[in-house]
Amino acid sequence: QVQLVESGGGSVQAGASLRLSCTVSGGSFSRYSMGWFRQAPGKEREVVGGIIWTGDKTDLADSVKGRFTISRDNAKSTVYLTMNSLKPEDTAVYYCAAFDGYYSGPYYPEESDFRGQGTQVTVSS
Repeated sequence: QVQLVESGGGSVQAGASLRLSCTVSGGSFSRYSMGWFRQAPGKEREVVGGIIWTGDKTDLADSVKGRFTISRDNAKSTVYLTMNSLKPEDTAVYYCAAFDGYYSGPYYPEESDFRGQGTQVTVSS
């Protein structure tokens, strides 16, 4: 059974940084492309971005380009979302998702094979 567990969320002030982690167990992490998406109360789900299975290509939403990066450590079966210069509008529950079959995007959650339970990020002004 494949499980994705996110961690690293919290409450921070605007301008701060956080790094979210998503660790995958029970599957073949090295062949999964990994995505991040978020959902804020009263708003539609938003794709944050993703990284292909090799780790050498990432895609990021325009709303986070220049502030967020995605990386992965296949030895640890973990994907990271590093968030800098956080803004109040980044407040949301952040989820990771795994895409099997050497997937190259786009990283729509409904196209994923597995998803985590989410971690809350709250940014105050």
